[in-house]
Amino acid sequence: MAFKILTDSSCNLPEHMIDEFGLEVFPLTFMVDGEQHQSYLKGTTTDLGQFYSMMREGKVITTSLPNLDDAEKLLRQQLDEGNDLLYLGFSSGLSGTFDAIRLLMDQLASEYPDRKLYAVDTLAASLGEGLLVWHACKLAQDGASIEEVRDWVEDNKLHLAHWFTVDDLMFLFRGGRVSRTSAWAGTILNIKPVMHVDDEGHLIPLDKVRGRKKSLDALVEHMAQTGNEPLADQMVFITHGDCLKDAEYLEAKVKERFGVKDVVINYVDPVIGAHSGPGTMALFFLASER
Repeated sequence: MAFKILTDSSCNLPEHMIDEFGLEVFPLTFMVDGEQHQSYLKGTTTDLGQFYSMMREGKVITTSLPNLDDAEKLLRQQLDEGNDLLYLGFSSGLSGTFDAIRLLMDQLASEYPDRKLYAVDTLAASLGEGLLVWHACKLAQDGASIEEVRDWVEDNKLHLAHWFTVDDLMFLFRGGRVSRTSAWAGTILNIKPVMHVDDEGHLIPLDKVRGRKKSLDALVEHMAQTGNEPLADQMVFITHGDCLKDAEYLEAKVKERFGVKDVVINYVDPVIGAHSGPGTMALFFLASER
């Protein structure tokens, strides 16, 4: 039976991968000074550099779930075409998106008793979620069943390491991730937090280093400590908040130190970027633990 993998725009996958895998994507929404935008429009390239410029200018940005009427239409369309559905969603520890889409799927299940509808909370974000989706799509391309793909994601999602740093702690303060005192002190002392997404899907600060380059190097050190061997054979993803040169620095470090050949770099999307800010850098790979 044919099945479709669905995800949401917080996966941050580049458009060419979405097209290659035939993915369906639920776009989350964000508002700039009260004007609503979708974080993903299929076939449309969004100028994320402009988005981050607005953040630097102090524009007020808020975020919201996907439009649920549009989400239901997409689900019904796929079910009417005879597809079973596997939804791999944005961490429930960071957003209500997964629970909202899963509820829609549960409601539709009784209307389509001959269809299989599965939802997996990836407990992941950005290209961490995207890397799980990438692996799932590769398995599907190789002929795995919907249950086999679902089970692989469930079995491996807590081995998907997310390591982040940010350039400006004030954005984390506004999002409730650090205290005002920590944000001001960090700014004055040039302290950069090193964070990860934990087993419950929450963003957790773990280390503090002084200086941007040291914070980037710390991401590589965490990969050295926990990354699954052979590291050289891994697909590695990197996301950035409008700081491509830093992303390329991180890419070069990963390739030089571990012999990694496959690295994908993409922007942090507006919904996540609204909370982490310009200068966000993140490294994603499979590891012994998150």
